Amino acid sequence: MSKNDSFDRVRGPELHLSSTIDADDTVLVLGLIGPESADGPSPSDAPAEPTLVTVDGILDDAAAEQISASLKVLGATGKHGEVHRFPAPASVPVDLIVTIGLGAPADVDDADKVRQAAGIVARSLDGLDSVATTLSDANLDAAAEGFFLGAYRFEEFRSDKSRAKKAPPSSVTLLVEERTREAKAELSHAAAVADCVALARDFVNTPPSHLYPEEFADRARVLAGAAGLKVEILDDAELARSGYGGIIGVGKGSSRLPRLVRLTHNAGKDAKTVALVGKGITFDTGGISLKPPAGMENMTSDMGGAAAVIASTILAARLGLDVNVIATVPMAENMPSDTAQRPGDVLTQYGGITVEVINTDAEGRLILADAIVRAGEDNPDYLIDTATLTGAQMVALGTRTPGVMGTDEFRDRVARLSAGTGENAWPMPLPTELRAELNSRVADLVNAGAQRWGGMLLAGVFLKEFVPEGVQWAHIDIAGPAFNTGGAWGYNPKGGTGVPVRTILAVLEDIAANG
Repeated sequence: MSKNDSFDRVRGPELHLSSTIDADDTVLVLGLIGPESADGPSPSDAPAEPTLVTVDGILDDAAAEQISASLKVLGATGKHGEVHRFPAPASVPVDLIVTIGLGAPADVDDADKVRQAAGIVARSLDGLDSVATTLSDANLDAAAEGFFLGAYRFEEFRSDKSRAKKAPPSSVTLLVEERTREAKAELSHAAAVADCVALARDFVNTPPSHLYPEEFADRARVLAGAAGLKVEILDDAELARSGYGGIIGVGKGSSRLPRLVRLTHNAGKDAKTVALVGKGITFDTGGISLKPPAGMENMTSDMGGAAAVIASTILAARLGLDVNVIATVPMAENMPSDTAQRPGDVLTQYGGITVEVINTDAEGRLILADAIVRAGEDNPDYLIDTATLTGAQMVALGTRTPGVMGTDEFRDRVARLSAGTGENAWPMPLPTELRAELNSRVADLVNAGAQRWGGMLLAGVFLKEFVPEGVQWAHIDIAGPAFNTGGAWGYNPKGGTGVPVRTILAVLEDIAANG
């Protein structure tokens, strides 16, 4: 593992549970519910002014009235994401009051609305070290995750001169009426989830100069081992001997040779088994089918699927989920060189299917195919693969909505659970007529179609050829959602987002509970 210790650092603020404001807290964050919805006026019995979300015993009547008066002067509406700040009343033991709009009353029931509001206000608190909040009264789990992920920063490669001058909060106290066992468990769960989402972000944000297949595998080994996972790593020689033609074919153009990482969380023989597969292209030039220069630097994110799968498997272990999770993570760097595969080459995937390489920039499906076949040898009940696979995902669904394909029942289950997390994967079809586009003149398949239409779906149809019969399967394309190239929004920073860790967790927890 390299000298860079970014993967050992604290990735967000410490989260605490309390029924009183701590003496060290310098700011109190209050939620504010607006009287109107986005669709127009609320019912006639709704309050005429925005109302505070608070916890019994935190504010006396006089302080609440003084805060409400200040908000009226400031013109606060409670609109979602609206932030106001002003000095605290003398009876409140903090220096500053900050309010964050939660939207209309109905919006407070939406966990992701609360999570986003917490993330927005967390991003506004740089320079304020210790924070207390009543957003936990709206939704403890969502508030904790939102604050942690909103406060996330990745500055490992900045000099002291260029680092942000004001650090985000290092401590957040979530206020509750009672520190019950249930509340403590909820906070512990939220902290573990947020930390593993941030771990996936760290992986994605680390530049390819410092995160290449061997180093990626080594970091996965250290982190997974610390979580109690069984770890197996195949190097390039072992991959070649075992017939992993897709991984070798993609990775052989680089001097930094490929790896395959296998992580296992064992819950016992009576538990269901879920195979996870994530695309780990640590940098993608397109190979001989070279990408245009504009925006190529964003291909540092082309291992977002692998990052999410590693983080999700570690999370399963940390939470002690009653489901067996086996991650199979192929890692390669796709480079052009005199040793790189060429358009027109034929490779033999793990398991024996031959593929004519039409486009070396359609490389992700080649390494995934090897990994999917290997994952199938573990006889899983379910198989989830995820990848920053196609630009067509963004054409179809934009930059924030993953596309999910696969066996109909499981695909829809994954999409429904994803919606509950706020990651909002959308179910997409695998049209049978697209299969003909994969016919090759010289091999079993081609890796890319002749036309541009339905590219996300065609990639899914290709992967389907390698999924074992009888396995419930979902493929999640996160080409846009895994890496935010625009401004920060909600609890998502610019750069790696950690999508779809929370979707994968929701599916694992649902399988553990319901089979």
